[in-house]
Amino acid sequence: MQLTEKYDDPEALREDRHRRAGGLTTHFAEAGVLSVTDNHYYLDDALLEQGFEHENGCVVATKTALQVIEVRDGRIVAVLAKGAALNAGLPRYSARGALMLPAFHDMHVHLDKTFYGGPWRAPLPRRGATIFDMIAREAALLPELLRTSRERAEAVIDLLLSQGTTRARCHCNIDPISGLKSLEHLKLALENRSESLSCDIVAFPQHGLLRSGVEGLMREAAGMGVDFIGGLDPTVVDGAMEKSLDTMFQIALDHDKAVDIHLHEMAPAGVDAIRYMIETIERTPQLKNRLSLSHAVALATLSPEELEELASRMAAQGVTVVSAIPIWAPAMPLPQLRGFGVKLMSGTDSVMDHWSAFGTGDMLEKANLWARLYRNGDEFGLSRAMAIASGDILPLADDGSRAWPSPGDPAEFVLVAGSCSAEAVARRSPRLATFHKGRLVFGTVDKG
Repeated sequence: MQLTEKYDDPEALREDRHRRAGGLTTHFAEAGVLSVTDNHYYLDDALLEQGFEHENGCVVATKTALQVIEVRDGRIVAVLAKGAALNAGLPRYSARGALMLPAFHDMHVHLDKTFYGGPWRAPLPRRGATIFDMIAREAALLPELLRTSRERAEAVIDLLLSQGTTRARCHCNIDPISGLKSLEHLKLALENRSESLSCDIVAFPQHGLLRSGVEGLMREAAGMGVDFIGGLDPTVVDGAMEKSLDTMFQIALDHDKAVDIHLHEMAPAGVDAIRYMIETIERTPQLKNRLSLSHAVALATLSPEELEELASRMAAQGVTVVSAIPIWAPAMPLPQLRGFGVKLMSGTDSVMDHWSAFGTGDMLEKANLWARLYRNGDEFGLSRAMAIASGDILPLADDGSRAWPSPGDPAEFVLVAGSCSAEAVARRSPRLATFHKGRLVFGTVDKG
């Protein structure tokens, strides 16, 4: 299926992006203020969580109250009671009673090679296809996708904003076909949305670091402002686990970058690779706190004893696991990893591309999946599940005390049509407005 002429035209695609960005959000405010760019203002009628209600020792409900948020220079400077005396000279907006939650963090997403923003296009059947078959399919698609990759990346960014995400980590192809063009286009897209989304870039050798001979391109990318050096399945794809990982780490060290590697390999190859990377960090202090394992599904194959031993070493070296919370593989031991002190993050991964048709760009979907997969369907468990979507920022601490928002916090939040975090996670409540650095970047609010 070829793209229609309409979507070969970047201008036509740009004109359509806002409608498509909202295509997966079911409720929109039909009237109100579309732009809040004041340096200092009040946001009134914001519903904030105040504490938990208990019954027989269990959390059964969440207490909330309408409050006023004072924002100045991109930060929250005060959280005031409803009815408090306000400075009449400051602009005033209303959240209309919507629940205020921390903005979401999508820490594993591909913006650079998506079908999103164009007509519906399902991927080819995956049954029986190897990783090399998928790479070959991608190689054939890339010349076509590059024609509108900047505009499509902007469309996905708009989608993320519509779902309440204001921080992301994007993996960008560095491959022999696109060279550095995907990165150049992505950087332009991010520059065009720099006031709306904060995003780190991973230079990602999707066709294999060694297999596709892109070490030179990866080093060039490192000089173009990427934040992470990536890697991919060093045994299955590159066929030389130690050499592949050593090369990845050396590029990172030479250019003072962190590392984020895609690791889909199961045991034993995946476990061996994780152990080798931990050993490398243990003898290379410069890499401590600078390794993220994306997917790392081999961790699901470990016995409880093996997991404890490996996770303890990961925690000691500051290794992060970034999981899309897959349902196609054995359940990832994410709660156990967190219990051993391993930092966790999540992301929406592919958003409608030749790898998967199912990406929605919705981090509340990931929180919902966490709650369902790990049986956290009660009020307390649902409220805790939101941490995987919000970068571990929660309105209430485990003991029910207010943890967010507080004076000094960045003014990065989302307004949702829900009564509390638990409902937002369980029902994936519609997003009504998204704020980044104090600016309204999606949706509407009322003028007070």
